[in-house]
Parts: sequence; structure tokens; C-alpha cells
Amino acid sequence: MKCFSRYLPYLFRPSSTILSSSCHTEADIISTVEFNPTGELLATGDKGGRVVVFQREQESKNQPHRRGEYNVYSTFQSHEPEFDYLKSLEIEEKINKIRWLPQQNAAYFLLSTNDKTVKLWKISERDKRPEGYNLKDEEGRIRDPATITALRVPVLQPMDLMVEATPRRVFSNAHTYHINSISVSNDYETYMSTDDLRINLWNLEITNQSFNIVDIKPANMEELTEVITAAEFHPNQCNTFIYSSSKGSIRLCDMRASALCDNHSKFFEEPEDPSNRSFFSEIISSISDVKFSHSGRYLMTRDYLTVKVWDLNMESKPLETYQVHDYLRSKLCSLYENDCIFDKFECVWNGSDSVIMTGSYNNFFRMFDRNTKRDVTLEASRENSKPRAILKPRKVCVGGKRRKDEISVDSLDFSKKILHTAWHPSENIIAVAATNNLYIFQDKVN
Repeated sequence: MKCFSRYLPYLFRPSSTILSSSCHTEADIISTVEFNPTGELLATGDKGGRVVVFQREQESKNQPHRRGEYNVYSTFQSHEPEFDYLKSLEIEEKINKIRWLPQQNAAYFLLSTNDKTVKLWKISERDKRPEGYNLKDEEGRIRDPATITALRVPVLQPMDLMVEATPRRVFSNAHTYHINSISVSNDYETYMSTDDLRINLWNLEITNQSFNIVDIKPANMEELTEVITAAEFHPNQCNTFIYSSSKGSIRLCDMRASALCDNHSKFFEEPEDPSNRSFFSEIISSISDVKFSHSGRYLMTRDYLTVKVWDLNMESKPLETYQVHDYLRSKLCSLYENDCIFDKFECVWNGSDSVIMTGSYNNFFRMFDRNTKRDVTLEASRENSKPRAILKPRKVCVGGKRRKDEISVDSLDFSKKILHTAWHPSENIIAVAATNNLYIFQDKVN
């Protein structure tokens, strides 16, 4: 069961559509969120293998404030659970990532992937149907040729709008390990899929073969020290891509240098401060997400406690470091025991690369303004959002004394977490996935 209502928040307010189910199951948990290149469509994938596409309302003269609200456009089952009989492994239907292709005609195309298989989907509209067949009757049955005495010219008749999602390509059998990311090249002919140890390059027209461009699998698996956590193509250069690792490093590779990019062109890693070293250092330094800025000049990485911005021309240290939830440093032991320390948070840029956003616990999400160095903590919650109200900044108290508007670090709910977020490519509209709820917040308008 799905229900929709509207909530409106802070710097983000009006169009807050919420997709939710009151008694949710594991399958309802949203696992990825992605705007298309124009921002008119927004896709979500969930653990049940479903993809829900939302379309933005057109502006109305009577109700100009409705511009920005998103309503369900199409829902389809992208992946089904499978079983690998050779390895006796269940393959989950959970959608790990969705990536849109630029629109070339009236139809929309997107790539969706679970742990093993990438699919290319076409989403198209149909508002006319052909009538007046010569060889078929109105029910679609083949007519007896002896009864056909006249030639009929088929005509297109209007019908209720139908949105159809059809699979156009299925890219499978290329990954031994779980796919964690996919990225479309700016030549729009190729894309790469990444698992823990390998990165494969695909042509969008060819499904039966791919080209392995990175392979970090050691000859002896006992010598394995790091895995690939995320990868992305450069937004303007189809030959350049980056991938991050569980050791907190980022490698930039150039496919013009060699076909197999085992040797990187640039290596980004922040030296560890020996005074801060602890049992958890390696775990919290693992990079869960990496993104190029829209300009292609900067990189953004997210580890467990921080977001870092790197200049592509400076490998030695990050240009900026933002503390997401530093108050959790004293809680690492309990976070390790309940497995929260392994949560993989994503991060996103706004359209102008001036603000970055990432998620946290207790349904909090954080925004950092790179120009003013100001930051804000907001909460995506039904209880704290009233229709057309502005979201109030939240503060977490670490010490003993707590102000009225603060929340104690000990009372944070670690089962409520915002791992997946998306930002409209050109406007201040954000999508935030909080477990089985999708919140869409719009910048405050007069």
C-alpha cells in the first residue's frame, strides 16, 4: 500500500511529496534516488526490485505554488530475485543504483542494477491506438481470408494516456562480485559497472560482452587488503574516471594511457594523523561515495564521519573537510556492535557546486555551503513537518546540559538513517529517502 501526502520545509519547503507505506516491509525500503538530467523526472528504486518514477507538475496560472510537486508517473518491477545454482547463492532483487540517460526523443531511458545484472529500460507514453485492421477483428482474432472483401485503412484513435516501461537491454554475467555503482560516460554510448574488485566498460548496444578496465583482484585472495567502493565517469571527459576504495583512497584513471587501467594517473589520499589512530580508523576511513562536481574540477568523497572536497590538481590533501556527525566519535564502539559503522552514506552537489548535502542518523540530513562555510542540520520527519511550514534547523547536544531545541546524542535513533539523497540539476529541489519514505523539499518561495 502506498499513500501520498504533502509536507513542506526549510531552505526547503513547498513540494514535499512523501511516498510511504504505513506498515512497511523490508522490500519497501528505498535503496536509491536519482533525478534525470532535466530534473523533470525522479526515480527511486527499492529493496523489492521496484522502480517508481515521479514526474514534476507543470506550472499552472491558478496554482503557481504547485510547480515543483512530483506525482507518480510510472511504476514497474525492474528486477526479480534469482538463484545462482552453480554457487548456491541467492541474488537479491534490490536496486543498487539508477542512472538516467539524456533524453534524445519523446521516450526516457534509464539504467538500473541489482547485485549482478544491469538493465536498460525505456519509459514511453501512448495516447493513441490503431483501429481498423484488415486481417484481425476488433478482439484481435485472425479473420478468415475468405470473409475479407474490402481494404480498410487503419486509423489512430485517441485513448487514455498509458505510460509503458519496457526492458530494451539486459547486461548480465559479467560480475563475480556485487555491483555497487554504474556510471554513464558523456559520449552516451558507453557506461561502466563496478563491483568490489573489477570495473567493466559496456557499450549500450552490446549486451553479450564487456571490457574489463580495472582489476584489483590479487592472485591469492588471502592477500586482499582493499576493495572498490564506488566509481564515476568525469562529466566532460569520456576517457577519465575515478574510483574509491575501502582504504580511503581515490584513484583517477585515463583510458588513453592504457587499455587496462591498473596504473592510475592520480592518487588522492589524506595522510592519517597518528594521534587519532584507533581500532576503528580503517573502517571509518572507507569511502562510501565519490562524485565529480558538475564543472569536473573537484571531487567529493564521503566517509563515515566526514565529507571531503578535493581539487583535481592537488593530490596531497583535501581542499575542504566537513564534519557530518563528529559527535558520534565517542559512540564508535556501540555503532560497531550494531553494524551501523558499516552504513554507506551518499553525498550530492547542488547544481552550481556551491552546496553539498549528505545524510546522517535520526532522519537528519546535512548541508554545507562552500562559500559561506555555514552548515545546517535538517530533519525529514512526518512529525516535525507541517503543510507549507519551513523546516527548522536541528542541533545535537553532546554535553550534559541540553537546551530546549536541542536533541541529546544519546537519544538519536540509529535505525532511522538517510543514506540516499538527490539534488535537482538546476533548482533547489532535493529528494531525501528515509527508510521507506521519500521526501521532496523545495526551496522557500514567496
